[in-house]
Amino acid sequence: MKNSDRFLLAFNRITFTLRKIVKAREHLPFYRLIELAKKKSPLVKKYEDDLRTFADLRNVIVHHRVSEEFVIAEPHIQVVERIEYIDQLLDRPSIVGQVFRKKVVTFQTTDSLKEALDIVQQRKYTQFPIYEGKEFQGLVTTVGITNWLADVANHKILVYEMPTMKDILHYEKKRVNYKFISRYLTVYHAKELFKEGVERGKRYDALLITEHGKPHQKLIGIITPLDLMKVP
Repeated sequence: MKNSDRFLLAFNRITFTLRKIVKAREHLPFYRLIELAKKKSPLVKKYEDDLRTFADLRNVIVHHRVSEEFVIAEPHIQVVERIEYIDQLLDRPSIVGQVFRKKVVTFQTTDSLKEALDIVQQRKYTQFPIYEGKEFQGLVTTVGITNWLADVANHKILVYEMPTMKDILHYEKKRVNYKFISRYLTVYHAKELFKEGVERGKRYDALLITEHGKPHQKLIGIITPLDLMKVP
């Protein structure tokens, strides 16, 4: 199959995907589809420049074809592979439930800070979901632990016993430093949530994954900003 044929097939599949994203019931120009779809899909927004370039190339191929056998602009193989790659991403984007599903270390409010410190030392974890029974209470981070230590040092408090995780929660400057998300959310939507949080001055320390993004549901995964930095 010619490069131009592979390119056009991928382009047509992308057009179909964009129409699904915007739920278009009538014909819309490809550039208009991009404008609408990028508002709903972080992936479209991310690859907007590529998609516009593909549209320009598609127009040259289709409208300046000399004959069925001869195309005036035969795409380079790298261009073909690029559009096929983006086509696959748009059609089957990775979801957080697949990429970040794992057993999450959680604590009860009555648990000692020492247990969390042991986990920090052994596994280098920095976020700890806290529950009271089955009810979610908040997220303890190493920042909260450091704030407690600073308070103890500044006020020269003698510590005779380790505080509980509930005590440390009071040292988290941002009590809502997390967000629950559905396991069906795409990885790229998760990236956008972190980005939007920073832009609004409400930085999330972690995204907590449950079946439908509800706090009362079983925690099946956790995402930190560092985790997403490792995702291409």
